[in-house]
Amino acid sequence: MRVTTTVRGLLALASAGLLALSLTACGGGSTTGGTSAGTTEGSAAATLTTVGFVAVGPEGDWRKANEQNMQDTFSKDAGFDLKYAPATNLDQKSQIDAFTSFVDSGVDIILLSATEGSGWEDSLKKAQEAEIPVILIDRGIEPDDTSLYVTRIAPNNVNVAKSVAEWAVKDMPKGGNYIVLEGPAGVGVVNERNQGFDSVFSSQSQWKKVGAQTANWKTDEGKSVTETLLKANKNDIQFIFAQNDEMGLGAIQAVQEAGLTPGKDVKIATIDGTKNAVQALADGKLSFVAEYNPLFGETALDAVKKTLAGEKLDSYIEVPSTTFDSPEAAKAALPNRKY
Repeated sequence: MRVTTTVRGLLALASAGLLALSLTACGGGSTTGGTSAGTTEGSAAATLTTVGFVAVGPEGDWRKANEQNMQDTFSKDAGFDLKYAPATNLDQKSQIDAFTSFVDSGVDIILLSATEGSGWEDSLKKAQEAEIPVILIDRGIEPDDTSLYVTRIAPNNVNVAKSVAEWAVKDMPKGGNYIVLEGPAGVGVVNERNQGFDSVFSSQSQWKKVGAQTANWKTDEGKSVTETLLKANKNDIQFIFAQNDEMGLGAIQAVQEAGLTPGKDVKIATIDGTKNAVQALADGKLSFVAEYNPLFGETALDAVKKTLAGEKLDSYIEVPSTTFDSPEAAKAALPNRKY
């Protein structure tokens, strides 16, 4: 472990703990009374562990839930100063600039959720030279050089997509024509989800892929791409695999406007498990939803603390996720959905 980073992190965490104890002893942690409030606040700021979060930013309900969960977890009350830096219009350059700024300012640790998988080697090497550990959040990097980061925390994209394919083979044994709505080109999770799905479907001769196109995780593009592919195939499509919920919800609209019934004429499966998708499954408009659990702030918090304490972590920490394969399962899950 890098000695400089470890000591810095341990001192910050220890100081934060001592400060919390002293505040409690002085009357319930209040800093509003007396003339020392400003000094206390200044001291608290100086003892927080600084975390640079190179984030994706606005990209749908899943991303919103994930990044809000991270911000809520790494709060000042928990002893952290989280520097949240969402990408500008999903632009990788803006992320690299934010990453470089965090390295230059000497944050204690960096959390990276990359808009694109490739192009991170130089940035990660700079962080390594500065003895600032990096943890990947959700998305991996390409090539996957595990010597450049501590760990990656994410659900397993390959297995999640494989669950969609396995359900489709079982639910529709006769097969048919199908299309795939993909996320943006160059994003590692897109490749992983294709890999998982194809690992099952490549051996299923009863299924024929008649189209695959990016819809950029968006509902409106999911609708327009599905419209185009339905027309190109004279509506002869039995199954749609949407790599995220928003695109799948757009596919529902396109199927309905084509005079077909989603869930009956065309079955649609999605990945993420947001409330809107689970509701659509409960309503019979989607046929299968694979959860890609976004709420792993506590897992990231544990990884950060262990990293700063000098503990060695596995290069990948898998976040457990589930699946919903019926309207009944969706209805049972809805009351407890947090995103």
